[in-house]
Amino acid sequence: MLNRIFPFLTWLPLAKKSWKDDLIAGITGTIIVIPQAVAFAMIAGLPPVYGFYTAMITPIIAALFGSSYHLISGPTTAISIVVYATISKFVDPSSDLETYVSLTLVLTFMAGVLQFAMGLARMGKLVNFVSHSVIIGFTAGAGVLIAFKQLKHVFGLNVPQGSSFYDIVKYIITNISDTNWYVFTIAVGTLLIAIFIRKFIKPLSRYYMLIAMVFGSFLAIFLGGEVNGIETVGKLPSNLPPFDVPNINLMNIKNLSGGAITVALLGLIEAVAIARSIALTSHQRIDGNQEFKGQGLSNIVASFFSSYMGSGSFTRSGVNLHAGGKTPMSAIFAAFFLMMVLLLFSGYAAYLPKPAMGGIILLVGYNLIDFHHIKQVVKSSGREIIVLSTTLFGTLFFELETALFTGIALSLFFYLERTAKPNIAELGTSETHRFINLIRDSEVKECPQLKIVRIDGSIYFGALEVVSDFFNNLYEKGEIKEVLIVANGINFIDLAGATWLSHEAKKWQKRGGGIYFCGLKIVSQQILKKGGFRAEIGEENFYDDKQKAINEIYKKLDKNICSDCKTRIFHEC
Repeated sequence: MLNRIFPFLTWLPLAKKSWKDDLIAGITGTIIVIPQAVAFAMIAGLPPVYGFYTAMITPIIAALFGSSYHLISGPTTAISIVVYATISKFVDPSSDLETYVSLTLVLTFMAGVLQFAMGLARMGKLVNFVSHSVIIGFTAGAGVLIAFKQLKHVFGLNVPQGSSFYDIVKYIITNISDTNWYVFTIAVGTLLIAIFIRKFIKPLSRYYMLIAMVFGSFLAIFLGGEVNGIETVGKLPSNLPPFDVPNINLMNIKNLSGGAITVALLGLIEAVAIARSIALTSHQRIDGNQEFKGQGLSNIVASFFSSYMGSGSFTRSGVNLHAGGKTPMSAIFAAFFLMMVLLLFSGYAAYLPKPAMGGIILLVGYNLIDFHHIKQVVKSSGREIIVLSTTLFGTLFFELETALFTGIALSLFFYLERTAKPNIAELGTSETHRFINLIRDSEVKECPQLKIVRIDGSIYFGALEVVSDFFNNLYEKGEIKEVLIVANGINFIDLAGATWLSHEAKKWQKRGGGIYFCGLKIVSQQILKKGGFRAEIGEENFYDDKQKAINEIYKKLDKNICSDCKTRIFHEC
C-alpha cells in the first residue's frame, strides 16, 4: 500500500547501487535542458527564467510519483505553444507580463488537478483512444506554428503579438524588405551550425543546441550586438523558484477551463506515449494511471513555484536512457544541477541573442514534423489521411483545442463506422468438407435447407442496422428456415444486440426453424446469460463447435428434401 502511495519507495533501494550512472545521466541532462528551457519559455510567451523553474520542479515531482524510470518531465514544445495560445487570448505578454504569468500558473494548477483526478479515477487507458494520426497531425501542425511564430526573431520584424498563422505569413511577405540582415545572419548562422553538428559531428550531436547557441552569441557580439538591433534574452534572476499561490478565482477557472482540459490531455498523451516508447527498450512495465497521478502532482506543485505546465520530453528522456540512467534519481540530479547553474551562472544568459534562439526553435519546430509516419499514413489509409490533415490544418488555422478534439472525434467516428459494418460471410463446404467463404471459391456448395454465416465483428447498437438488414433479407426470401451463425469472430454483444438476437431467434422459430450459434466466446455471452436472453433463445441452440451444431441441426431438416438433394455436403448426408 505504501509503495502505491509513494512509488519512489520501489526504486530508492535500486538507486543506492546505480547512483553513479544516474549522476552522469543527470549532468548530461542538465546540459541538454539549458537551451531547451530558454527556447520553450519563449515559445510559451514567458521570460526564459520560467523555463528553468519548470525544468527544476516538474521533473523532481514526476520522478518521485510517476511510474517510468527514464521519463524526464519539464517544458516541452507542444505544451508551450498550447499554453501561449490559451493565455494570449486574454492578455498580451508584451503589455502585461505579470497578469500573463499569473494566468499561466492558474492554467498549470487546473491542468494538474485534472490530470491527478483522472489518475485517481483510473482513466489511464483513455490515451489509447487518441489515434496515432491525431498525434502526428497535431504535432506537425504545432511544429509549423512554432517555426512561423519565431520568424519575427529570424527576420527582425515587428510581427504583431498574438498574430494567427495566416497573419504572420501575410505580414512577413508584405514587410520582407524591412528585414534586419544582422538579425537574419545570426538566426541562419545558428541554424546551419546546429544542423551541421547534429548531422556530421556525431560525438557532439547531443549538445548541438548548446554549441549552436554559444556560436550565435559570439556572432551577435561580432556583428555589433544591440547597436544593430540584435536583442538578447537579458539577465536572469539568480534565485531558486519563488513560492507563490496561483490566483485561483471563479473568473479565471471559467476562462481557462477549455484550455486546461486541452493542455492536461495533451500532457498526458505526451508523457504516457513517451514512457511506453522508452519502455520498449528498457523493458519496464508502465502504469498509465500512476503516470497520470505523477504528471498531475508535478504540475500542481510546480504551479506554486512559478513553473508553467510541463510534460514528458522525448529528447531528454531518450538522452537520459542512452546516457546510462537507471532510476528516476537521474531526473532529480539533473534538476539539482540546473539549480546550481541558475544560482551561479545565470548572468551568462544575458549574452544569448533572440535571433539565435529563433534559429534553434526553427529546427525544433521542423523536428516535430514526423515525415516518416506521415508518408506511412498517406500510403496506407484514406481515413487516416483525413484525420491527420484535419488535425494538422486545424492546428494552423483554428484554436489548438478545437483542432485536437476535432481530430479525436473524427478518428473515433471512423472507428465506429468500421465497427458498425461487421463482415458477414456466407459459408459453403468444399469436397474436403472445409467451410469456405462463397466469394472466395465459386466451387463450394451450400445446403439448400441450412444457411451458414460467419459474423466478424461485435453485435452492438451501432452494428444492428447492417446485421438486421442481412437477416431480414434472408428471412424474406423464404427459402431457408435454419441459420447457423459461426460466432468465433463475435467479440462483444451489448444489451441492444442481445435483445435483437432474442427477437430474431423467436421470429425464425415461429416459422418452424431457428437460429443456432457455434463457437460463441464466453466473454461474448455475459449479457446473454445475465439478461436471460440465452434462455429465451434456447440453451439447446448454442454449440461449442460447427460439427456438433451441424450434427444436431441435420436431424431437424426436412428428410424429403434431403432424399432428393444432390449437394450432400455434410458427413451426415
